[in-house]
Amino acid sequence: MRVAFRTLDYVEDITSKGRCKYQAYAFWNGMARRFSIPAMLLALLVLFCVPSAIAQNTPGNQTALPGPSEDLLGQLEGIYKDLHANPELAFQEERTAGIAADWLNDYGYEVTEEVGRTGVVGVLRNGDGPTVLLRADMDALPMAENTGLPYASDKTVTRESGQTTPVAHSCGHDMHVTWLMGAARILAENTDQWNGTVLAVFQPAEETGEGARAMIEDGMVDRFPAPDVVLGQHVLPMPAGQVGTRSGAFLSMSDTMEVTLFGRGGHGSSPGTTVDPVVMGAASVMRLQSVVSREIGMSDDAVVTVGSLQAGSKANIIPEKAVLKINTRTYDEQVRETVLSSIKRIIRAEATASGAPKPPAFDMQGHFPLTLNDDEATRKVVDAVDARLDGQSVKTIGRQSASEDFSVFARAWDVPSVYWAVGGIDRESYAKARKAGEMNELPSNHSPEFAPVIDPTLRVGVEAMLAAAGSWLTSPDEEP
Repeated sequence: MRVAFRTLDYVEDITSKGRCKYQAYAFWNGMARRFSIPAMLLALLVLFCVPSAIAQNTPGNQTALPGPSEDLLGQLEGIYKDLHANPELAFQEERTAGIAADWLNDYGYEVTEEVGRTGVVGVLRNGDGPTVLLRADMDALPMAENTGLPYASDKTVTRESGQTTPVAHSCGHDMHVTWLMGAARILAENTDQWNGTVLAVFQPAEETGEGARAMIEDGMVDRFPAPDVVLGQHVLPMPAGQVGTRSGAFLSMSDTMEVTLFGRGGHGSSPGTTVDPVVMGAASVMRLQSVVSREIGMSDDAVVTVGSLQAGSKANIIPEKAVLKINTRTYDEQVRETVLSSIKRIIRAEATASGAPKPPAFDMQGHFPLTLNDDEATRKVVDAVDARLDGQSVKTIGRQSASEDFSVFARAWDVPSVYWAVGGIDRESYAKARKAGEMNELPSNHSPEFAPVIDPTLRVGVEAMLAAAGSWLTSPDEEP
């Protein structure tokens, strides 16, 4: 025999000399029954039952904020597919920003557009309480998609350089936008269950590392309420439905530089009359591989990648210059300085060894700060998300070599921030790849084959954002 209490409602018992009773609904052997409980008996029930209820209602359990309904999930899926099929590059996200702004307007947010060129900020004020900033990035990548999905992107754009390039949401920012739209609507429709202020931030140009800084430089700190915490999430190649994060350093610092090597051009048949920048560049690329393996200790982490070597236009012409595009990833400021100085030392030395007519030119083109999760705030988010999901979906994961400009917001206001990952890889495919030792063959972010599975990735991302936000906006100690 099983009795499970589902609801407990106060009623006034006018037939029993005014004594207060409560009415309970229970499942008795699977059948619904309603019965009255005298106040004294209720006290005994509370004495024995409340401790277990509290155990299930630990800080972070956001039963007060409902999850997305099937109708809402269906609507969000349509929005996601539309965004996926219509990607936009950094600072060109006008269509995406318009969709986000219209959605926020429909649900009562104070909406400001064109923050940092194409950014959108929605403010929802709901009485006294904490202010929580929820952030999603909007931009896509200059690459072709090869997922074969019916809603795959076939878009191309002409860039400022005049070059035509395909565009794809191969990093998952379309899912991030959809997550935030879903969470923003649920918060707006349930203002009786939380207190405080929500800042819904749709950020441009994350891929170039310029978007968050552009919004801050556009007066964001002075124009909007100061948050008590900044929260964000990213889809990553983990099992769909799994959430992962860690305290401390979570995502790496990143630096990008463009290096121009100068030679002396000439005919390909007469290399002796030239200084060949192609050979200079090739030698530099090979020698740069020793920076991490020979100059960085085994207890430190660093990555040096030469993503592009461009030189020349024809097989029988030795060009006058070569251009290297280099990206680095580090977690420690001293290691970062060592890596950057070593790159410059090696390339200058190769130019000298080749007899270059002048030293190479270094142009630092972008920097992403370290994404550092606040310890206390991270514990709060982990407890909240773990309680809202099944208690087994939140994992502590290692530091990620990817980089983000998410933390620019928290640094601008000097407040804690938490960033976490949501898995987007089909669970069966992930399990098969792991068993076969073929994890590297799974598509990851920035791969032309990467696109998260919609179910359960979409639902879990909305739930996780609601749980994290709710751990500040709702009180675990009292009914909101």
